[in-house]
Amino acid sequence: MKIFSPLYARAMAWSRHRRAPWFLGWLSFAESSFFPIPPDVMLAPMSLANPRRALWFALLTTLTSVAGGLFGYLIGYYAFDAIEPWLRDSRYWPAYLRAVEWFEAWGFWAIFVAGFSPIPYKVFTIAAGVASMALLPFTIASLIGRGARFFIVAALMAWGGASMEAVLHKYVDRLGWATVGVVLIGVLAYRM
Repeated sequence: MKIFSPLYARAMAWSRHRRAPWFLGWLSFAESSFFPIPPDVMLAPMSLANPRRALWFALLTTLTSVAGGLFGYLIGYYAFDAIEPWLRDSRYWPAYLRAVEWFEAWGFWAIFVAGFSPIPYKVFTIAAGVASMALLPFTIASLIGRGARFFIVAALMAWGGASMEAVLHKYVDRLGWATVGVVLIGVLAYRM
């Protein structure tokens, strides 16, 4: 059943849209402070579709993501009391509590790891504001962590270029169903 190949073709078409960099910037900003979808979902196909601009896309993603992280910091610093009830009821509450523990233990390194890894960075930006982490180390850790992540994604996609795009298009349905299978196995294993 070919469900993933039409989605892949649509994502590649959108990644070539003339306003795609604007969308990437807004997505990167929003994801760092309040939105759940990571910018990698746009950065990867945009870098694949236009390998010559991949490093520019990575820089744009990094800078707007750090700006969004600073916005998340401000939310935590000035408005945590207003968002705390929502946060407690959300799936992010355990991650927030973990972020607070990490700040107490590692500070700068907590932001760096959250910026680079798939851990919800937005939770750490808000927690950094609540903890009143010094702004300069927060910004530097965010630039390094987010930059490393996004430049690696963009460089890998640019390296693959048109040949990787063709291979992915050929096998995207198999890869998609394999991913669904792995996720289902992981969920079942987690529940046991």
